[in-house]
Amino acid sequence: LVSLPELVRLLVGQRKIFPCCFGAALRLEGIEELLSALVQYAPRRDYPDAFAARVYKISRDAQGSRLTWLKVTGGTLRARQSVTGRSGGGEPWEEKIHQIRLYSGDKYETAEEVPVGTVCAVTGLASPRIGEGIGADAGAVDPVLESVFAYRVDVGEADPFTALQKLRELEEEDPLLHVSWEETGREIRVQLMGQVQLEILQRLAKDRFGLDLGFDQGSLLYKETIADTVEGVGHYEPLRHYAEVHLILSPGERGSGLVFDTACSTDELDLNWQRLILTHLQEKTHRGVLIGAPVTDLRITLAAGRAHPKHTEGGDFRQATYRAVRQGLMQARSVLLEPWYDVRMELPAVQLGRAMADLQRMGGRFDPPETEGEEAILTGTAPVAELGEYQRELTAYTRGAGRLYCTLRGYEPCRDQESVVAASGYDPLRDPDNTPDSVFCAHGAGFTVPWDQVGKYMHLERQLKPQRPTEPEKQPGRRPVPSAGSALDKELQAIYERTYGPTKERAFAPPPKQTETRRPRAKAVPEGPEYLLVDGYNIIHAWEDLEAVAADSLEAARQLLMDLMSNFQGIRGCELILVFDAYRVPFHKEEIFRYHNIYVVYTKEAETADAYIEKTAHEIAKEHRVRVATSDGLEQLIVLSQGALRLSASAFRLEVETAGEELRRLLRRINRPDPARPVARALEDARRREDETDK
Repeated sequence: LVSLPELVRLLVGQRKIFPCCFGAALRLEGIEELLSALVQYAPRRDYPDAFAARVYKISRDAQGSRLTWLKVTGGTLRARQSVTGRSGGGEPWEEKIHQIRLYSGDKYETAEEVPVGTVCAVTGLASPRIGEGIGADAGAVDPVLESVFAYRVDVGEADPFTALQKLRELEEEDPLLHVSWEETGREIRVQLMGQVQLEILQRLAKDRFGLDLGFDQGSLLYKETIADTVEGVGHYEPLRHYAEVHLILSPGERGSGLVFDTACSTDELDLNWQRLILTHLQEKTHRGVLIGAPVTDLRITLAAGRAHPKHTEGGDFRQATYRAVRQGLMQARSVLLEPWYDVRMELPAVQLGRAMADLQRMGGRFDPPETEGEEAILTGTAPVAELGEYQRELTAYTRGAGRLYCTLRGYEPCRDQESVVAASGYDPLRDPDNTPDSVFCAHGAGFTVPWDQVGKYMHLERQLKPQRPTEPEKQPGRRPVPSAGSALDKELQAIYERTYGPTKERAFAPPPKQTETRRPRAKAVPEGPEYLLVDGYNIIHAWEDLEAVAADSLEAARQLLMDLMSNFQGIRGCELILVFDAYRVPFHKEEIFRYHNIYVVYTKEAETADAYIEKTAHEIAKEHRVRVATSDGLEQLIVLSQGALRLSASAFRLEVETAGEELRRLLRRINRPDPARPVARALEDARRREDETDK
């Protein structure tokens, strides 16, 4: 049997229950209860004997010394102890701890030794970042959030290099902040999550360093990948240097990042050189050739390499590796990726149709909404580029009742790659830090070979063999006759001809096949509810009574038609979509809302109801029965070609009138029930019993 505290600890460790404590630390209420609950219900971890720690915060003290905050997760930590770790780029480091500080507010005490489980701050470490491990717990934890916007920093009158140094300090403290220096434009760029983090950075720079920073409008952070497998070759051979690298670049699964591997034999290239090449692949952010964005979802395999026994140095393979990656990207079919958010909206149910229409307009996707009373929850995905200021728009049309939650989903192919690439103006051949060209040596001097001519000068054979075209299938009944183009060599060919005589190609014509006449099969009727698309204005002008109402008030005619359609749907039980076009309304966006039991659609500017019905019928008719009610002959032909059934305005009028008569009979039966008449029924029963007694 398991005790209750042990069971709670187990479930808390599995994240199945979450204990809650209430109190107020300012009034010293509930503190003892909270500490007692932690001791009793918090999962208990078995710590290893070897020293290990995990960094969770970086800050600086009043003197500007760097403080690395960590929790000891194994062994014992001592002052002046040398510790090791591995940076996010995979490079190992070793540094010595100067002081161990145990803080309480702004005050602290130094310690010579702290046991496992202790939370403390240490000085002397410059390499570890937030989330990285130290000692036996080496390795970084992948961040939950990721920056999706980039901004150019205007430092005003301040020295840009001084401002860059100060921003580097803030970068150490915030794992979501990424600072970079663009040498081409000699400007500072920062990567952030959005406007809120931008305002926080601006305030921190002002309060701590006195910097008045300005920022531009910002741009989206794109990424690049490839859609086919290519071989990249990099050669670096100036005088007294030599290295050649062949890399296979192949597309990876979406979200896999960069994966590095080797398939090169140690007989061809020593293991130490192979490890150096893999290190160079990991140490740099490789840029794509479309807009210079970082590449991702890519598998890079070392296929071959060559070193010189006397002239090769470590830096030679760095140059050859970088050029091989770039040369492969120049050959491949590149794909631009844009970030997408997982979206969750909590809003009033009456505004649900507007939110669904907005997500469709953005090019996003959404799941069936969930409603609870007057509230609705809509979840889906949408591009970050389209969601920019949608929180303000949601707040406006829900009058402050709507809430939007966005979580980075990942990267997907860009919907408008050509325009983004054209707007960037990036030229991959003019990027001095990422050149695809190689350097060869001739007559005692090095010379540059363009990337598309490297194959003519490279020293190793190409590792990625071109696929041979498949051989056509042999005709049935034909014997394999050796010919001049067969696989036999000349000696076997001569022996065959001496034995059987000269070979001749004989044409063989197979008997004609009898074609079987198949009867066309009728298309199966899809299951599920029937969809009825109604062209609103077309029906209004086709029905005389509605047209008379529209002559006085078009709004009244629309309302009357909506009520008629609601009654019709209640009797027939179909999914009814009533479409009104708003193609002449300037700047009008597509609007979809629920009116009782039907859907009402107002099309966007420059889109007619015919176009909307044609598009919708094409999609729905794949899996459902669809009918379209309209008196437009051309539209009837179009929807008929899309797999939907046409319904004229006059025939639809008869169906509506029939449904109205059924509704009236139903209401009469409900509103006029047969009276119970209990007294008359009792007198009649008594009279019947008396008659039976007399008999």
